[in-house]
Amino acid sequence: MIYSRLIRPVLFHLDAEFVHSAAILIGEHFPPFPLSYSSSSLVQKINGITFSNPIGLAAGFDYDGHLAATMKNFGFGFSTVGTVTAKPYAGNPKPRLGRLPKSQAIFVNKGFKSEGVAAVAARLDTKNLAGATVGVSLGSRDGSIEEVAAGFDYLKDRDDIKYFELNISCPNIPGTGVFANPKNLEKLLAAIKFSKPTYLKMPNEIEFSLADALCRVALKHSLAGFIFSNLVKKRDNPAIDRGELKKFENLPGNFSGRPTWENSNRLIAHARKKFGKSVTIIGCGGVFTATDAYEKIKLGANLVQLITGLVFEGPTLASSINRDLVRLLAAAGYSCLSEAVGKGLSRG
Repeated sequence: MIYSRLIRPVLFHLDAEFVHSAAILIGEHFPPFPLSYSSSSLVQKINGITFSNPIGLAAGFDYDGHLAATMKNFGFGFSTVGTVTAKPYAGNPKPRLGRLPKSQAIFVNKGFKSEGVAAVAARLDTKNLAGATVGVSLGSRDGSIEEVAAGFDYLKDRDDIKYFELNISCPNIPGTGVFANPKNLEKLLAAIKFSKPTYLKMPNEIEFSLADALCRVALKHSLAGFIFSNLVKKRDNPAIDRGELKKFENLPGNFSGRPTWENSNRLIAHARKKFGKSVTIIGCGGVFTATDAYEKIKLGANLVQLITGLVFEGPTLASSINRDLVRLLAAAGYSCLSEAVGKGLSRG
């Protein structure tokens, strides 16, 4: 309540990218005073990785690994650095971030802003990642197979990185969309040497038939699962307030948060039914409360990621979600979170 009533109104009057940069600086040097909540009922071992809880920081917030060691103190069970590119990129021209409060959304046009894989690896060398479950999202700005493969190769032997994400779906990068094609994805995956569990970050606005084809290619190459999903592009999305949209109507860029909710959930449910229990599904998009996270879990998500909710609800959000998830699980008669995965799916 302090954040939403006192702090957020002040922050939302400041430039969004300035606030983001300040949050990274503060978060990186946050003292080791945990704001986390733990419960044995939330612990899961997935793909050989122990997740202390199901709430993760999605790629797109901690671009360059500044927060890799500290997000666990804010209650996150895991956090993803990136998306990281093999070479450094300055990102797209400003403005790269903006807020739509009525829509519970963020305008995003970062364009894989990254210091590059060597700089990120050097920063991770300076971090004490003991007790932190950290992954790295990798991608290519120009659709280069060689660039993606080089990123994976550079990081493949690091024990402090527990998993990778492969971002083929950022709508702010024209080159990335090349890989949202089964034939091109086949060529990309054949060129990568996978050393860790890897999750494919999927588009939000995608037909089931294409999603299925991409998933089949990924599973052929032994990827561990999928993240549903990335940003929305369509500006007629019913969750986007028309008045708020006017500020961004002449700008390139796309939207996170509540506008991604419906498609993310549809894709989670479809993939769980289509590919069964052995595939790991990470639900991402529109999570602001424990009820939101629980909905994705019941539809088939093993884990849940967020960013926009953190911006709108403040730094204690992950801990609040975890605390309330324990209550929701207990009320439904589940002794552990894994028992609830997919239990909201119709079997027809």
